Amino acid sequence: MARNANGYVSSAQATAEGIPRRLLAAAVASGELVQVDRGLYALPDTWEDPLFIAQHRFSKGTFSDETALYLHGMTDRAPFSPTMTFPRSFNTKAAKGAGITCRTCADDVLDLGACRVATQYGNAVRAYDVERTLCDIVRGQRAVDSQVVAPAMRKYAASRERDPVKLLGYARRLGVEAKIRNYLEVLL
Repeated sequence: MARNANGYVSSAQATAEGIPRRLLAAAVASGELVQVDRGLYALPDTWEDPLFIAQHRFSKGTFSDETALYLHGMTDRAPFSPTMTFPRSFNTKAAKGAGITCRTCADDVLDLGACRVATQYGNAVRAYDVERTLCDIVRGQRAVDSQVVAPAMRKYAASRERDPVKLLGYARRLGVEAKIRNYLEVLL
């Protein structure tokens, strides 16, 4: 199972396939698997994927801001610490303790623009799409380096996959339509 899943297998996946958890413990004891987090195992030669592990550990979170930009290839600056957005009701103490920059979001827009994207190691994680990410970084421009915002907007404007209608729709729902329009008027 781990070989078919880029080197990782969770205890939930094993249970779903009818594999008892004691066999996972036996595989760890024999060195066939390494436990990388609670309920997550990897083959010994698998490169550690910190974003995939963080997603497994904090499954209610969605990668956002600079982390999502990096995952979508909109910036080459790897974030110092991953940023995740959680529901407002989520207790972020453990995530902050794990070195994650935490944001919270209202439930009505929490899933707006959520998608699956591959990490640099090829594992799928939950992140916001490019349009939602651009709205988030413009909305919280105080927290995100301005040297990230302008290049990301230029790269988006030059992209063949850009969807300005979707971007403006998200901007309207997130309350940043005026800021996004300013960038689009200059760049498009």
